[in-house]
Amino acid sequence: MHDKSWLFVACVAATTLGALSSAQAQQGYPNRPVKIIVPFAASGPADNYARFMAQRLQDALGQPFVVDNKPGAGSIIGTDAAAKSPADGYTLLMMSNTQTVNESLIPNKPFNLLKDFAPIAPINYSDLVLVVNPAVAANSLQDLIKLAKANPGKLNYASSGNGTPYHMAGELFKHMADIQMTHIPYKGSAAARTDVLSGQVDMMFDAVTTMTENIKAGKVRGLATTGRARSSVVPDVPTVSEQGVGKYEAVIWLGLMAPVGTPDAVVNRLNSEVNKIINSSEVKTAWAKQGAVPMSMTVPAFTKYLAEDVAKWATIVKVSGAKAD
Repeated sequence: MHDKSWLFVACVAATTLGALSSAQAQQGYPNRPVKIIVPFAASGPADNYARFMAQRLQDALGQPFVVDNKPGAGSIIGTDAAAKSPADGYTLLMMSNTQTVNESLIPNKPFNLLKDFAPIAPINYSDLVLVVNPAVAANSLQDLIKLAKANPGKLNYASSGNGTPYHMAGELFKHMADIQMTHIPYKGSAAARTDVLSGQVDMMFDAVTTMTENIKAGKVRGLATTGRARSSVVPDVPTVSEQGVGKYEAVIWLGLMAPVGTPDAVVNRLNSEVNKIINSSEVKTAWAKQGAVPMSMTVPAFTKYLAEDVAKWATIVKVSGAKAD
């Protein structure tokens, strides 16, 4: 009885200390700069929104949030660096559905997304838009499909890298339209965009948030957007699906993760702060003009969403035959 009493007291003490430690982690966090690793090149949507969120998290939490770009290998380099960082809340990962695609596209990665990371919160999603250089003889999506079928493999499309949403949007389009096009991967969307604008590459699927001004300026021709409905920022551009390509849908979404083992209190604190930021009327209004839609979720809801997205893209990788190299 005496021994059991001590065991009971020890268990209560451990539980209390654990609760106090969790509470202290939340109350004292952050007390030094926080790094957000962006595994993509500068100037793309992930980088732009990482900087947007970093500034607002810094304003809300009183410590610097610093963006650290680590592009390469289709996001593998930066994501792996984040996975191997201390699980203390001072290194975060800015992610997109590139990483959920990579779970099936690159099975021999040095990490597992669902096992090596703690989901924090999604941030937003936006449609993509298929644009062609004006030199391409296609004024509609059906024109492009006919051109591609008449010239198998001769048309090419750029992306910001293997496994990125831009790449997979193209692979899904090829599969559903039953056409052949050549994929040209870049190390970032800015470089891909530059070569489409200059005519070095025929076309690309790009974030509507970053390509809209080029469409309006006539530097590229917008043939289709990739959402379920037309984009509010380019309402004159019809969707892929309404132009006869089944129930096509491919968007880019962004979110924050931390190395697995990061204290729950820190993860929950960050989730709360992210949701406050993206649900503010100021942010909603600004993002609506860019074609970005806030994604507000609890940690469990985001965890479930991630697992479902991994499964979704695994199916698309299989049916499209997409390869990492």
